[in-house]
Amino acid sequence: MDRRLFLTYVGSGTAALVAASSGIGALTGNAMTGNHLMNGQPSGKGKSLTAPFKPVSRTWENDMVLPNGYNYSIIASYGDKINSKGEIFGDAADLTVYFPMDSLKGGNNSEEGLIWVNHEFPEPGNYMKMLGINEATFKKENLANYPELLKMEKEAVGGSVIHVIKEKDGWKLVLDDTYNRRVDGNTPIELTGPARGSSYVGGATTVVGSLGNCSGGRTLWNTVLSCEENTEYGDDYGWPNFNDNHYGWVVEVDPFDPKRPVRKHTALGRFAHENTAMGLTNDGRVVVYMGDDKGDACFYKFISSKKFNPANREANFDILESGTLYVASMSQQKWIALDRATNSKLQTPEFADQAAVLTNARAAGLAVGGTKLDRPEDVEIHPHDGSVFLSLTNNTGHGNFHGQIVRFVPANGDHASESFTFEVFVAGGQQSGITCPDNLHFDSKGNLWVVEDYAATETNQYAAYKNCGVFMVPTDGKEYGEPFQFASGPKGCEVTGPWLTPDEKTLFLDVQHPETWNPYPGQTFGRSCLVAVQGGSFK
Repeated sequence: MDRRLFLTYVGSGTAALVAASSGIGALTGNAMTGNHLMNGQPSGKGKSLTAPFKPVSRTWENDMVLPNGYNYSIIASYGDKINSKGEIFGDAADLTVYFPMDSLKGGNNSEEGLIWVNHEFPEPGNYMKMLGINEATFKKENLANYPELLKMEKEAVGGSVIHVIKEKDGWKLVLDDTYNRRVDGNTPIELTGPARGSSYVGGATTVVGSLGNCSGGRTLWNTVLSCEENTEYGDDYGWPNFNDNHYGWVVEVDPFDPKRPVRKHTALGRFAHENTAMGLTNDGRVVVYMGDDKGDACFYKFISSKKFNPANREANFDILESGTLYVASMSQQKWIALDRATNSKLQTPEFADQAAVLTNARAAGLAVGGTKLDRPEDVEIHPHDGSVFLSLTNNTGHGNFHGQIVRFVPANGDHASESFTFEVFVAGGQQSGITCPDNLHFDSKGNLWVVEDYAATETNQYAAYKNCGVFMVPTDGKEYGEPFQFASGPKGCEVTGPWLTPDEKTLFLDVQHPETWNPYPGQTFGRSCLVAVQGGSFK
């Protein structure tokens, strides 16, 4: 049977996920997409969305390779000073969120704004080279004896707010003491919500630092949500006085107001947060979709108790402090509330109260029947039909090396609904030509921009895919679900954090952990950085 036709029959049920993760796509020559109507939503029968560029090919070239007519420039790299205090742009750049400078007045300035960039992890081996420390004899248990190394590690993580402006020769970093600043491993951060002050966080109301900042999202009131993807970095790197339960939350930062406290919202649960996608329910409450970036982990959403106030920005700053967290059951095609008061499966000694449920959200999700998925990473909401796209990067533990992107449709088009249908939108592998989908971003037409996350060598299972790439995937028309490669990153890197300016004339991307490209001055290792891509159309 034709692969598309097969998924026409099974696309809205669990069979599609089973097929996608079983390697069945290797048996046919057709791109694997679920191309059928779901609750009347567009799925291949609407206006054709096509690539406005000639796709590039897979390559091992150690550069940012783009279609003819496009060019890139580096705005900021690890170690660059961003203000007169000497704070530096952090390492392992990931999420990018562009805020037009006139955002708070409802504007869409596409040539000047603030950018938030996540810094996911430190690179201790690189810092040891810079400090002259012998990595072969270094032991992380002795990190306290290397205060400069510990300082560099803590200053490398978290996120940066930077002021940027587009000039005749490209985008530039503005050295600015009004806006440019760092949130790092030393920043005091307030806890909000049910776990604040609880025994599960050691009674803390304020914690120190943010780390594991992978992706995130933009709120409807123009703040950034930065997601802490991991909770074990203290142990990984030997940081002293590290409390795991202080990390693994969603962090909110106001880029326009350095005096506003940075906050971690415990109502959104604690797990390996990849990103957030924010929308509204039909009655005006806020919904936040979130993935848990781990094999056999779950997909979540949060619905606020309070309604969004579009006329009063200040009225929304407590909106993420209370609400209900849900986990997705794919077999039931429904959302299950992680609410101890109403769910008897959570009324156990393990979950003594709601603070325990939220602090141990991963265990709670599985306890109530959440479906184990293949590394649920980035999630985004379609700008036109409201369907929800989730990237499942891979799960090598049971043979899914290439992942898939799944499309969810909430019942009645309402994000408050407790039921949904779903289908496989794109399955990774040789038929689609894309593998290990990670960060997602929509343009105004509804094309989905996708970046990849894998480590290829010339001999492993990713050899044919070469360097990680950036793709544009139409979500309607005859090329529905067909990836077109827009860029190839330098050797050893992930290309992360795609984000378009409102006029869609600039695409911001991050280049994370390149091997040798963009080397640190006086060193041979490459530097993570933020780049701006221009020169052609992005829609």
